[in-house]
Amino acid sequence: MIPWAKPVFWGNERQYVNESLDSSWISGGPFIERFEKNISDLYEKKFTLAVSNGTTAIHLAYLALGLKPGDEVIVPGFGYLAAANIALQMSASPVFCEVDRQTWCMRAEDIATCISSRTRAIVVVHTYGNVCDMEEIMSLAHKHNIVVIEDVAEAFFSRYKGKLAGSFGSIGTFSFHATKTITTGEGGMVITSDPILFERMQLYRSHGMRRIKYYWHEVPGHNFRLTNMQAALGCAQLEQLEKIILEKKRVYLVYSEFLKNIYGITMQVFRDYVDPVAWVIAIQLDSNNFPQGRDKVLKQLLDLGIECRPGFYSASQTNYTNFSFKTSDSLASSIISLPSFASLSNTQIDYICSKLKTLSNQ
Repeated sequence: MIPWAKPVFWGNERQYVNESLDSSWISGGPFIERFEKNISDLYEKKFTLAVSNGTTAIHLAYLALGLKPGDEVIVPGFGYLAAANIALQMSASPVFCEVDRQTWCMRAEDIATCISSRTRAIVVVHTYGNVCDMEEIMSLAHKHNIVVIEDVAEAFFSRYKGKLAGSFGSIGTFSFHATKTITTGEGGMVITSDPILFERMQLYRSHGMRRIKYYWHEVPGHNFRLTNMQAALGCAQLEQLEKIILEKKRVYLVYSEFLKNIYGITMQVFRDYVDPVAWVIAIQLDSNNFPQGRDKVLKQLLDLGIECRPGFYSASQTNYTNFSFKTSDSLASSIISLPSFASLSNTQIDYICSKLKTLSNQ
């Protein structure tokens, strides 16, 4: 069986986790501070906070912005729905916008149609490692005085015009789930250059308490902290970042070569201004060549020993709203994400693509 995802430990993961255990620093500890500094240095952001996962990173961003019931947050109609979920949990309103049919990402022109007097934030999701056109989106946001949050869970170390995804908005949020490019098992990060936003997020991350006065709650906070053991994994992974990126790029290039020989498959388009580190290799199936449908193809691949996943479901297919957009709905019903982990071999990629080809009617 070729799994859809598999974490790869490249170097000092075991050593650093054992060091955290031996130090007795299980919850907080020096690896957390080290992990935060490493991300801060990479992204050239003054403030970073390690958190328990990518979803709590988004929640923390909303709390720092003071999101209130009735406020609107613009999110993509196709993409992972964490930003929409948390908005609803806070009694805010997610407003879904259409995505581009080639890049599968949000565009400024579509976001503009969703802006109202109640719009509080735009959450830009860099789907599958692609990067949205951030110059256009930031220009639109500045024009309307709207905060931009970048969800970089799927685009760690992807670049837009040479600059890292997550470096444009007021807040960047990251996930280090077991399936992600860099993993701490679970875990996430928020980054910002705004000291006021940082101070608010720092408070909400740990029960609304400051260390200088224990058990005094200044705000009704949460426990969104990352453990020292998880941060130890992250520190070890970052030491191998160059190797991980090279392997992820190899996986993408080899897939691109093999998939171009299969009719009825469309790959996600990365514009010239994007240098992607693709989290997942996702493909769209043409129903003319795969008349059995996406879900049947998934089962057929699994029977052949290849675990894949469907694409994300659009908002209309998850009963969020009366939302219905042609592109988002089409993508949601026709995308397959293939095994894409960094240690996937060229031989395995060849096998996956050859079996996929047998399932088409070309």
